[in-house]
Amino acid sequence: MMKKIRLGIIGLGAQGGAYAGFITEGRVKNMEIGAICDTDSEKRAVAEEKYPDVPFYDNYIDMMESGNVDAIVTCVPHYLHPEMGINALKRDIHALVEKPAGVYTKQVKELNEFAATKPELTFGIMFNQRTNELYQKVKEVIDNGEIGDIRRTNWIITTWWRPQGYYDQSAWRATWEGEGGGVLVNQAPHQLDLLQWICGVPKKVYSNVKYGYQRDIAVEDEVTTLLDYGNGATGVFITCTHDIMGTDRFEILGDKGKIVVDDSKKVTIKRLHKSESEMSDTMSWADVTKLFMGGELSEVYSEEVIEFESVWGGQHTAVMENFAANILDGTPLLAPGSDGINGVALANAIHLSSWLGKEVEMPVDEDVYLNELNKKIEEEKVNQK
Repeated sequence: MMKKIRLGIIGLGAQGGAYAGFITEGRVKNMEIGAICDTDSEKRAVAEEKYPDVPFYDNYIDMMESGNVDAIVTCVPHYLHPEMGINALKRDIHALVEKPAGVYTKQVKELNEFAATKPELTFGIMFNQRTNELYQKVKEVIDNGEIGDIRRTNWIITTWWRPQGYYDQSAWRATWEGEGGGVLVNQAPHQLDLLQWICGVPKKVYSNVKYGYQRDIAVEDEVTTLLDYGNGATGVFITCTHDIMGTDRFEILGDKGKIVVDDSKKVTIKRLHKSESEMSDTMSWADVTKLFMGGELSEVYSEEVIEFESVWGGQHTAVMENFAANILDGTPLLAPGSDGINGVALANAIHLSSWLGKEVEMPVDEDVYLNELNKKIEEEKVNQK
């Protein structure tokens, strides 16, 4: 019989409840629920009804020290992810943290540094989009040099529409003290991770961010960011939570081709027969004229279109299964926990650039960022009085 990892689920909200459901349904073949923890007494009643044989705790340290769990997953407010990850690893319990890894890089760095002292333990992050075959294909094409050196990236990801009622569900939602940000820390972390995983970490960031632009909230609901990769390549990242129609379009231009991803379902790969620079230097004016007049583009590039299907929850279960497999037999992690700092660093840079009104270099000064964040928290408290 296959050995199963006993997972402790901290937080039985929407995400924790989904993970419990996946495991119960047998969708994570090498994992079982070891225990559930939540501070909300109503969640205890839910757990006892749905999972009567699973121990329930209202204190996560007690759960970790119970002997009922081999690993934990943190389905709690963002600020708590690093603390819980560290406390698990201290007790020789494997840790899978939800995205984002934390709110600011200083706390995430502490988690990463502690995890590095426990190499025998598995430390992962729920970057489920990394299991998406579409984005794996895009990364493979880039890494293989099929479209050459990247010149520009553009990602418009505005499929995060949220009504005012979403933000009004809880007092901590969409607050600096409760969540540490808006769309950048709640909805867009997967894209911030994918952008860097596929295209590399930007060197500089300049942003125009709107706070409470179309919703009555303190944090950001509209973001436009310019990225500078330091080698001449640039990028634009746009996201928001007020576009009910939404757009998801990711373009990567290279000197030998172009990739366009639409709706995270269809990828179009155009591969130039010669690099753009070579064509610029060698193409005859007659051929240039033909292009201008709408000539046959197949003479310039080949085109491949691939469409992918995605089963809801399939990517999450793939990360969970991969995490358990790493514990059991050393299968390489798709999303090592240490990678979580990159998306947090980019979100921090976007915030800080807007707060200071200038371009910032990455990584940003951790103390400067934390000081500015604390100012936002204090302003928020004053405004609530």
